[in-house]
Amino acid sequence: MNIQPKKRQIIHVDMDAFYASVEQRDNPELQGKPVVVGGNPKGRGVASTCSYEARKYDIRSGMSLAEAQRRCPQAIFLPVNMGKYQEVSAQIHKIFEDYTPLVEPISLDEAFLDVTDSLSLFGSSENIATEIKQRIKKELQLTASVGLASNKYLAKISSDIKKPDGFFKLSDEEIDDFLDPLPVERIWGVGPKTAEQLHRLKVKTISDLKGLDESYLKHIFGSLGSHLYQLARGIDNRPVEPIREIKSIGRETTFPEDIADNDVLKTFILDLAVDVGRRLRIKSLKARTITLKIRYTDFRTVSRSKTLDLYTDLDKDIAKEAWFLLDDLRLTQPVRLLGVSVHNLTNELSQPSLFDAVDKTNMEIISRTVDSLKDRFGEDSITLARLLKDKRKER
Repeated sequence: MNIQPKKRQIIHVDMDAFYASVEQRDNPELQGKPVVVGGNPKGRGVASTCSYEARKYDIRSGMSLAEAQRRCPQAIFLPVNMGKYQEVSAQIHKIFEDYTPLVEPISLDEAFLDVTDSLSLFGSSENIATEIKQRIKKELQLTASVGLASNKYLAKISSDIKKPDGFFKLSDEEIDDFLDPLPVERIWGVGPKTAEQLHRLKVKTISDLKGLDESYLKHIFGSLGSHLYQLARGIDNRPVEPIREIKSIGRETTFPEDIADNDVLKTFILDLAVDVGRRLRIKSLKARTITLKIRYTDFRTVSRSKTLDLYTDLDKDIAKEAWFLLDDLRLTQPVRLLGVSVHNLTNELSQPSLFDAVDKTNMEIISRTVDSLKDRFGEDSITLARLLKDKRKER
């Protein structure tokens, strides 16, 4: 007797304007107002997220805070409170795990759930998705947009359709009608450069893309061609992976004006290193490889890496190596984008030499004390003197 495999039931949950919504929930005076989470608009930071009231002014994540303020002078700018958002994220994930152990977190505010084997306990997948939305709203006073489909790719697109506070179920019979009119930019892996290439081929929609043979796409795009061919037809066989190994942690920033001064760039590197080091410690990880990414004014991008003798999660170690990498690059023109990332991660303890042990221990204690203060009072509550000096200059 042939037993047919169960049709997968995949839910994608995406919290609505997560950081800003948490801040509005915790401070009723912010409700209904344009809120931008990212820091001081007089600095060089970018928006981490913004409320839907702010999005009416065409403010988006990744936009410089200065530009956000220009578009909406009455916007309320808040620092990133990562400790708070992580705590709320953990509460959301506890709700997910009540329905299935197959939860794949993508970020603090986004996850895939495979509920294929949960139907006998909780009813239909539609019922599970609806319950999850209702519980998030009732227990956490937050809204989520949910997509339900037979694979991750389709569930992800479905969750975007009716934002905010939306729910959309995509049946297999509706896939072609649903995908065909969408722009090719909605396909995973299609960034600006790939989209530009597709547009040159007169491919603007997913329907246009379906008109091209897989062999032709592979000839033009290499292995990405098969990926495009499959997703254009709604095919995605990747499983939901509950435990995703973190391979790197990084942060980058694009400057409103290109910068050629090495000392100024080193201050920004320090700022990025502080953020990366904090994220390592939050995840109880240490890194051995430090990478510096530079994008010049002509959009040429270069990166350099250095592998350390010992693993570290200390800001000063990350910044020091990134500074060396910057010096080695011998800049040939101004810089428009700067990034610092760490790779080769571990959660195992590394043993410093006897001579370094005391200094290392003291620095770790200081770092964790600073982390605790930021968790309690916000990211801008305490900072290094060099970064404070730079922020005063900007003001």
